Amino acid sequence: MDETIRTALFQAYTGESKATLRLKVYADKAAEEGFPQLAKLFRVIAFSEELHAKRALKLLKEIQSTEENLKTSFESETRVAQVAYDDFIKQALAVGDRAASLYFSQSRDAEEIHAKLYKEAIDHTIEERDTTYYVCDYCGYVSDGILPEVCPICRAKKERFVAFT
Repeated sequence: MDETIRTALFQAYTGESKATLRLKVYADKAAEEGFPQLAKLFRVIAFSEELHAKRALKLLKEIQSTEENLKTSFESETRVAQVAYDDFIKQALAVGDRAASLYFSQSRDAEEIHAKLYKEAIDHTIEERDTTYYVCDYCGYVSDGILPEVCPICRAKKERFVAFT
């Protein structure tokens, strides 16, 4: 693939992915403020943007076998946790932004757990193990099979966890 086109597709994928999440958050806010029709519109357009992002990923040939996808995901989570977030934490501390530093620290810790879960996923598949995951809706910590009383990263109560069965 031509490198210029590859770069453009990657930029499109990045933009569409960001728009998808932003619009989902806007939909939540509109619903919270009592605007169900606007919330629906935001969700509909978020879905459309998600379709655009998926098409770009396919054109980029970023979707591989499940085994390759696990390996890529593990490497990405590890890199983000060990490099990017550590740099972000240092930057936030340097300017005295405690809230950002806490966010970066908690996100880094959750990313490390994500990497561990990817690494364990192959064993789960081999064992044909079906598990329920619990995700802290504040910091993103993921627990494999056990609903914690409190989140080990941000101390949120178990009621804040979303179950994925």
